[in-house]
Amino acid sequence: MSRSLMSATRRPSGWARRPATQAGATAVEFSIVVLLFLTFVFGVIELARVVYVFNTLQEVTRRAANGASKTKFSDTAAMNAVRYNAIFRTAAGFLALGQPVTDQHVRIDYLSLASDGTSMTMTPIPGGSMPSCPARNKKNCMTDPNGASCIRFVRARICDPANASACTPVHYQTITALIKLPLDLPVSTAIVPADTLGFVPGDSVCP
Repeated sequence: MSRSLMSATRRPSGWARRPATQAGATAVEFSIVVLLFLTFVFGVIELARVVYVFNTLQEVTRRAANGASKTKFSDTAAMNAVRYNAIFRTAAGFLALGQPVTDQHVRIDYLSLASDGTSMTMTPIPGGSMPSCPARNKKNCMTDPNGASCIRFVRARICDPANASACTPVHYQTITALIKLPLDLPVSTAIVPADTLGFVPGDSVCP
């Protein structure tokens, strides 16, 4: 074979290295595209979840307030069941697709209707002033419907259980580390008039 023919058929320098270099660049480009695509997909999912959680929490507090208005507030097991039912469960746990919200985040308060002669204000009843049982509350309200120990309304909110002295909003928790949303969940307050509070005709007045 002539030298000129050998030169024409000889592979250019670096021929074997180009495919590997191109494959590496393709892999990097593919990784970037996949990361951007997944970020977009999870972003859309997360935004849909935000709407779901915000709307669902309002329903959670409504269910909690309605349930508590008919439940004996001095019965711990019954009140726990109210909280479970509020988050659509039969036992302790997370709200479906609503982490970190659990039954412990459902805070239930009892309100009196204080009067200053010209206006009335719903006022939270502190633990020390709570009636000892529903029958006692009924008697208190018959004696003084605007008294500090007469439960007139029930309030339910979504609060951070770590802060017992105030209703601190719960920080939104994303389902993936790819997305960060600096959001606080709404307190989603629901207030309903006190119903039976678990009182049954014939119950004796507790101390």
